[in-house]
Amino acid sequence: MSDFAIVILNWNGKQLLEQFLPFLIKYSVGATIYVADNASTDDSISFVRTHFPSVKIIINDDNYGYAAGYNRALETVTEPYLALVNSDIEVTENWLFPIKELFDQNQKITIIQPKILDFKDKSKFEYAGAGGGYIDRFGFPFCRGRIFDTVEADLGQYNDSRPVFWASGACFFIRRIGFEELNGFDADFFAHQEEIDLCWRARNRGFEVYYCGQSTVYHVGGATLDYQNPRKTYLNFRNSLFMLLKNLPRKNLFLMIFIRLCLDGMAGIKFLFQGNPKHCLAVIQAHFDFYRKASYYFKKRAGKQQEDYYYCQSIAKQYFIEKKNYFKQIL
Repeated sequence: MSDFAIVILNWNGKQLLEQFLPFLIKYSVGATIYVADNASTDDSISFVRTHFPSVKIIINDDNYGYAAGYNRALETVTEPYLALVNSDIEVTENWLFPIKELFDQNQKITIIQPKILDFKDKSKFEYAGAGGGYIDRFGFPFCRGRIFDTVEADLGQYNDSRPVFWASGACFFIRRIGFEELNGFDADFFAHQEEIDLCWRARNRGFEVYYCGQSTVYHVGGATLDYQNPRKTYLNFRNSLFMLLKNLPRKNLFLMIFIRLCLDGMAGIKFLFQGNPKHCLAVIQAHFDFYRKASYYFKKRAGKQQEDYYYCQSIAKQYFIEKKNYFKQIL
């Protein structure tokens, strides 16, 4: 049995599979490759069966989104290391070896993210993950190599391997035993922020999350749901609030939630003044859904929530007011 199961969650992604599966097969010798299909209506699965017969197929009976889609697909996967790879990822030669070495060095390392660069401009980091993720005290995520809309060029500055707070779901490695112990992704999230929630829960359990700069992949980004889509805005704001309610330490929990709600309101007003009323409405809808389901998510709190979860007090303050655009400037 191979060490790695590489699992691509697919939904109507024939063109992406046609473009990127050949690289995955070429550079992943020894790994078992799966395409897990979320009830596609195109002919992507018949295409894979015809042109890539070595790839195993897992069929979900509905479009369960990222979180539940992977939870269901991985029930039948037995390899010790799981690589959850977006269909719009191009992998590179020897990309698995540094990941395996890092897993073998430290049994506490449960989740790993490789370096994620932009497929459209391979000299730069990609928005979703870049050089490893962190959050501020209020739960706003940012990355080494990407803070809000500022994306750094890859000059080798993040070629290290180090602990991070979260790993990108675009290319997400996790020990299968850890995934099972954590009960997988929170299926109620559907998509977006579920990987940060899982990493946060892992850290609260004493597991370690790492970035591996010796392994590189390229990500198209926005191929399944564009960054400008109000649905994405809604899911990001809603799921971020649910994640905070589940994982913040009890001390000042409700104060932190209240401050975050106020900051979200400011973001909604900004959308409105920028001429994006649909995104403003998405924030409002996210808040109403949060109020409606807050007690349900509060009951999901489990274990001891660690106090040292954040990298800085406010990434928005440092970026927008103090004009600190690069990770090395953040305190």
